[in-house]
Amino acid sequence: MTTNEKPLKIIILGGGIAGLTTALALTKFAPQDAVPEIQIFEIRPVPATIGGAVNLTPNALRMLDHLGVFDVIRARDYGKDIDELEVFDIHSTKLAASDFAGPEGRGIGNPPFKALRITRGDSLKAVLEVVQRQANVTLTCGKRTVEIREAEDDVTIRFEDGETCTADILMGCDGIHSVTRLKHVDPERKETYTGVCNAFGFAKIPKDFQVHFKCTALNFSQRGIMLTSYHDSKMESVYVGALMVVPDIGTGRDGWKQVGADAEKTRADILRRFGDARIPSIRPLIEMAENFYMWPVYTLSKDGRWSTNRCMLLGDAAHAMPPQGESTGIVFEDTVIFSRCLTRWMEKGMPGGTPKEAFDAYEKLRKPRIAAAFDESRAVISSVSESGWLGHTLKTWIVPWYLWYTRRNREKHFNEDVTRVELNY
Repeated sequence: MTTNEKPLKIIILGGGIAGLTTALALTKFAPQDAVPEIQIFEIRPVPATIGGAVNLTPNALRMLDHLGVFDVIRARDYGKDIDELEVFDIHSTKLAASDFAGPEGRGIGNPPFKALRITRGDSLKAVLEVVQRQANVTLTCGKRTVEIREAEDDVTIRFEDGETCTADILMGCDGIHSVTRLKHVDPERKETYTGVCNAFGFAKIPKDFQVHFKCTALNFSQRGIMLTSYHDSKMESVYVGALMVVPDIGTGRDGWKQVGADAEKTRADILRRFGDARIPSIRPLIEMAENFYMWPVYTLSKDGRWSTNRCMLLGDAAHAMPPQGESTGIVFEDTVIFSRCLTRWMEKGMPGGTPKEAFDAYEKLRKPRIAAAFDESRAVISSVSESGWLGHTLKTWIVPWYLWYTRRNREKHFNEDVTRVELNY
């Protein structure tokens, strides 16, 4: 057990999915007599519940089950269960499928889970509901961090309003544009625009409208990839998200907001790229979708610093990459593995005086997995690139082969439960 009489004080910067699940994992896996005091600070006035729809793979849902969130998702009827991801060429037919139902149709792993397509807003609301039940966790919104000072015994952050907060550990869960990384942990490691943007909206469909997929589909064209998917159990709405090459407008995040505000211009661009589909439902789905948003995809370099003696980066703040099918699940696994490493350090009596031993153990476990996921994500960028007839034909031949070739590796990840992974330290 721990030798420290007072509980650890932990600051988490970022009140999004990464920050909230980190708070839950740190609470769940802490020694029963040493649950940390956790303060979460979010820059926005309220936690952001806007965003597209993400696919939570079986391993991601398994982590949410451990954290008590999956029960809330079910109770609130959030999301749509996904048996398989279908892949189409918009100019011809179905190419392939990736299975989540498993051999018995109940899911993959132990316990078995299928996939779940859920909006980012609903997933955040579910996590937030569980966080609000934790007596050791507080969430404060509207706080912009302007300075981070790390000393031998603690770390202090100063906010724009002049207030400060001091703790034993600072967790940077503040996303791709992380203040924790840019002001302290690795200031030279800046985000870069991939050249790819996700333009998305939601189409409310009539009861008699016939879609071309069972639950969710990737639709390849010569000018990008479009995701069409149910995201509600009643199947009354379809998420329409187009990954496509878009030049950098070069005016920062405010510029992207302005571009995204022009929904009809965005719709016209999507129709130009996908509107000639031979699959009958694709063009009407684009036309019915409401409030298209532009979401530029940023990435970080593959290698970089994740920690100091008392500060640790998690999620996109450490390793943002293009979407590759498991991005959200990777964040959940980050939080659980890190929390287990920190707990082990606490149970050992906190040797060394700082949590650096726990940080190093986490990075040793996690960096190989992240490096592999990063390499996989590069394939997404190349598949989005615009191509001629021959290039598109080759792509439609390669995709089924690639899904077949990588099936075992995907199923291995879907079966994973990182609460059981040996820490070896």
